[in-house]
Amino acid sequence: MDRAEPAAEQATLQITGMTCSACAARIEKGLGRMEGVSRANVNLALEQATVSYDPQLAGVPQIEEKIRSLGYDTVHESTDFDITGMTCAACSARIEKVLGRMPGITTVNVNLALETAHVEYRAGAVSPGEIMNKVGSIGYKASLKEDRKPSVDHRAAEIRRKRNQWMISALLSLPLLWAMVGHFSFTSWIPAPDILMNPWFQLALATPVQFVIGWQFYVGAYKALRNGSANMDVLVALGTSAAYFYSLYLTVDSLGMSGMNHSVEMYYETSAILITLILVGKWFEALAKGRSSDAIKSLMGLQAKTALVMRDGIEISIPVEEVIPGDLVLVKPGTKIPVDGEVVEGLSSVDESMLTGESIPVEKQPGDTVIGATLNKNGMLRIKARKVGRDTALAQIIRVVEEAQGSKAPIQRIADVISGIFVPIVVGIAALTFVVWYVWADPGQFAEALEKAIAVLVIACPCALGLATPTSIMAGSGRAAELGILFKGGEHLEAAQGIQVVVLDKTGTVTRGKPVLTDIRTTPGIAAQGKEEAENRLLALTAAAEKLSEHPLAEAIVAGAVERGLTLPEGAAFENIPGRGISAVVADEAVRVGTRRMMEESGLDIARWTVLMKELEQQGKTAMLIAVGEEISGVVAVADTIKETSKAAVESLQAMGIEVVMITGDNEITARAIAKQAGIHKVLAEVLPEGKAEEVRKLQSGGVKVAMVGDGINDAPALATADTGMAIGTGTDVAMEAADITLMRGDLKSIPDAIRMSRKTMNNIKQNLFWALAYNTIGIPIAALGFLAPWLAGAAMAFSSVSVVLNALRLQRVKL
Repeated sequence: MDRAEPAAEQATLQITGMTCSACAARIEKGLGRMEGVSRANVNLALEQATVSYDPQLAGVPQIEEKIRSLGYDTVHESTDFDITGMTCAACSARIEKVLGRMPGITTVNVNLALETAHVEYRAGAVSPGEIMNKVGSIGYKASLKEDRKPSVDHRAAEIRRKRNQWMISALLSLPLLWAMVGHFSFTSWIPAPDILMNPWFQLALATPVQFVIGWQFYVGAYKALRNGSANMDVLVALGTSAAYFYSLYLTVDSLGMSGMNHSVEMYYETSAILITLILVGKWFEALAKGRSSDAIKSLMGLQAKTALVMRDGIEISIPVEEVIPGDLVLVKPGTKIPVDGEVVEGLSSVDESMLTGESIPVEKQPGDTVIGATLNKNGMLRIKARKVGRDTALAQIIRVVEEAQGSKAPIQRIADVISGIFVPIVVGIAALTFVVWYVWADPGQFAEALEKAIAVLVIACPCALGLATPTSIMAGSGRAAELGILFKGGEHLEAAQGIQVVVLDKTGTVTRGKPVLTDIRTTPGIAAQGKEEAENRLLALTAAAEKLSEHPLAEAIVAGAVERGLTLPEGAAFENIPGRGISAVVADEAVRVGTRRMMEESGLDIARWTVLMKELEQQGKTAMLIAVGEEISGVVAVADTIKETSKAAVESLQAMGIEVVMITGDNEITARAIAKQAGIHKVLAEVLPEGKAEEVRKLQSGGVKVAMVGDGINDAPALATADTGMAIGTGTDVAMEAADITLMRGDLKSIPDAIRMSRKTMNNIKQNLFWALAYNTIGIPIAALGFLAPWLAGAAMAFSSVSVVLNALRLQRVKL
C-alpha cells in the first residue's frame, strides 16, 4: 500500500526590515530554495510572508532562521496569564506541553508557584483567547493577567521610530542645507554664518546622519550583497557614501600650512539631505500603508469587547476572548451579540445588516442561530456559545480579507521580474554616467561627475515599483469587504475583470429560495363537495413524504399543509432521487412526488396532466406530479418569487456588456417564466446537479470567461469549474468554500459591484505600474544628463513611493 503524502502546512509570518521590492523578492527566493518549502509569498505592503511547507522536512523555526540569515527578522508577541487549578509540577508540565504544540506558539513558561504562564507566539498566528480556551479544554483555567502590558502595535511603533529618525536627521541636516543655499548667487541675500562654512563643522553634523541614522542602509546593503542580490539600501549606501567620503577627502586635503580653506565646495549636505528625504518618504509611506489596513480595523471594531456569561449560577462580565464554547451568554437589548451561538431562551429581533446588508431586523426565537457582532434590538436573549474566537463568522470574514490582502495578483509578476534585475542595471548606468561625465562631458571634473552618478543612483530606487500592486490589492479588497464582497485572493480580484458570461443558479440566487405552496389539484371529475377533502388528503400524503426531505420545495409543501391545519401521517422508506423527486411510504401507500421524467421512467401515464402542468408552469410555478400507488393522483405547485434586486442586477450586468444565463433543474416553461421576470434571455433548464459543471464547461469551450453564481451544495462543482465562482453569502458553507468570491449580502447587485471593483483595482494597479516605470524611465536620463541635483533626486524618489500608495488609497473611497 502506498504511503500517503503528508498535507502541506501554511504559516504566516510578520517580517521587519524590508525596504523595497528587491527585499521581498530575495526573501521569496531564499525561502523557495529551502527543502520542504513548496511556496513562499512575501507581501511588501503588509510586511508579511505566507509559506507553505512540508512539516516533515521543514518547520517554522527553520523558516524564521532562514529569514534572519537573509538579514531580516520576524515579529513575535507575548502575553502573561493567571492559571488556576494546578496542584503539582505535572500540571504545569502538562500545560506547557499542550500549549507548546499549538501552531504559532514559540515559547511557554508555566510557573507553578506564581500560578502564571508566559507565552510567546507569532504575531497573528494565534490569539490570547485561543490560548485560554486550550488551557480550559485540559481542565485548568487561564485568564489574562490584570497588570499585563497591552500588546505592542508593531506598525505604530515602526511609524514612531521612522518619524523620530527623520526629525533628528532633519535637525542635523538643516544647517548643511543653509550652507548649501548660501553658495548660490541668487540667494546671496541670505546670511550664512561662517561656522556653517567650516568643513569640520559640516563633518560633525553629517557624520551622525551618515553612520548613526543612516547605518540601517549599510546593514541592509551588506546583507543584500552577502546573499548575492542588491536592493534600495545598496543604491542609497553607494550614493550617500560617495558624497560623504569625497567631502571627507576634500576636508582633509583643504588643510594647508596657513590653516583651513573654507572656500572648497563640500558635498556633506548631499548625503545628509538625501538620507533625510528618504526617511521622510519612508515615514509618509508607512503612514499611508497603515491606512490601507483600515478595512480590517473597521471589521475588528464591529466585535463586542465583553460578554455577560453565567458562571456557577452568577452573571459575570468577561472579555469576549475568554468566552468558551458551551457558555450561556446573556444579551441585553441594544447590545451586540458577542459570539456565534444558538438562542435557548427569549424572543427578540436582531439587526444583521453588518453581515447581510439587510436593514430589516430578523426575528429570533429558541433554536435560531445568531451571529457574533450583530445587534440585539429589543428583547433579552440567552444564547449558548457555539463558535468563539477565530471560528466566528466575523473572524472568518476578517481572515478571508487578510489572506486576500496578503496574496499576489498575477500582474505583480511584471514588477517582480523587473525588480530582480533593476538595481544592478542602475548601478551600471550610474558608473557609466560617471565615466561619461569625467572623461568626455566635463573632463577632469571629478565632483561634477560624481554628483551626476549619485543622482542616478538615488532617483532609481525601485520602492514605487514594489508597492504598486500590493497596496492596490490591499485597498481594493478592503473596500470590497466593506461592501460585502469577499475576494479570496489577489488572483481572483484580477480575474473578475475579464468575466464575459455570468451563470446564475435560480433557486436562492435569482429567487428568494423560499417558495410557498400555491396549488394542490386532484383527479378531475370529483364532485365539488368532495374536492376539498380529496385535496387535503392528497396534500397530507404529499407533505408527509416531503417532510423527510430538506429541499426548499419540500419545506414549502409541508409549511402549506401545516397552515391548512392538516395532521400529517408518519412517512418511511424515504428516497431522494436527485433532479427527479422523492419517494416514500406513507400510511402503507407508496407516494412519489416529482417531475414528468420521473413518472415516465416509472412507467406512469402523464398525458391527462400535461395541460394543467403547462398552465401552472407558465405562471412561473414549479409543478410536481403526485403518484399514490401506481396511479398519478394529482399535481402540487409552489412558487418562488424573484428577489427585488434581481432584475436591476441583470440589467446592470447587461449594460456592462456581460451575457447573463440562468441555470436550473426546473422544467423549461417554469424556468423561462422566472427568467422573463428577471430580464434574462438565455435559460438552461432541467439541468441535473452534476450537469451544472458540464454546462459551465460548454460555455467555456466558446473561449469566454465564465462566472458561476450559486448558493447550494449542488452548485459547488460548477463554482469550482467556472473561471470565477461566486457564492451567495446566505447560502451553504460548502458553496462558499468552493467559490473564489463570496457575496455576503445575498444581493445580486453585488455581482456587478464585484466586477466593477475588480476593474477599478486593476486600473489602479496599471496606473501605479505605469507611473513607477515611467518615473524611472524619465528620471534616470534626466539625472544622467545633469539636470537633477542629488537632493532633488532624493525628494523625487521619496515622492514616487508616497504617490503610488496615495493613488492606491483612492480605492478606499470608491462608490459602486
